[in-house]
Amino acid sequence: MNEPILVIGNKNYSSWSLRPWIAMKQAGIPFVEKLIPLFDDNWDQAVAEYSPTKKVPVLIDGDIIIHETLAILEYLHERYPDKGFWPQNNHARAMARAISSEMHAGFTNLRNHMPMNIRKDHSGRGMGPGVAEDINRISHIWNQCRDQFAPGGDFLFGPFGNADAMFAPVVSRFKTFGVTLDPVSQAYCEAVLDTEAYRQWEAAAQQETWVIAMDEID
Repeated sequence: MNEPILVIGNKNYSSWSLRPWIAMKQAGIPFVEKLIPLFDDNWDQAVAEYSPTKKVPVLIDGDIIIHETLAILEYLHERYPDKGFWPQNNHARAMARAISSEMHAGFTNLRNHMPMNIRKDHSGRGMGPGVAEDINRISHIWNQCRDQFAPGGDFLFGPFGNADAMFAPVVSRFKTFGVTLDPVSQAYCEAVLDTEAYRQWEAAAQQETWVIAMDEID
């Protein structure tokens, strides 16, 4: 069987692409990476070949095309049930899905004022309106999950899973913007940053030369 294809954007900027990429890498699932530079002159034509929405990421597994991040993560859970993408415990699994959906739909102030940019150090910047409230809510989620659902392992529900993949770009943003966190949240960030998958993504991002002006802070 051919390996699935994961279509992604630039690793320096594409927070949505990071999510299924790190999930699959951490789970040890082989896949073919197809990187399309975001918003360059050939973007519309290049991405339309793979994505019905002209957005990334897209997972292509044979004749199955999944073009939305959470849907990709749910597909991975069903396609590889032994990989632990969601927790086995019903309560923990419900919580993991809830906070992943909250991440998917929310925290717009954080996203707008602290865009993902792995190559930069913006320490002390990005604290626009509503960002502190988003950071506080995220820290509360991380502390709650670590306290209730992670008696073993370094991640939100013990081993690395879909919820951690959903929050990985937030961890990256917190590093870029030098956000001060409580000890539990800081330890969680360090655990994500120290995964082999994230280190591979970061190293590749550092080598990219593309610049997207809208994601750069003057």
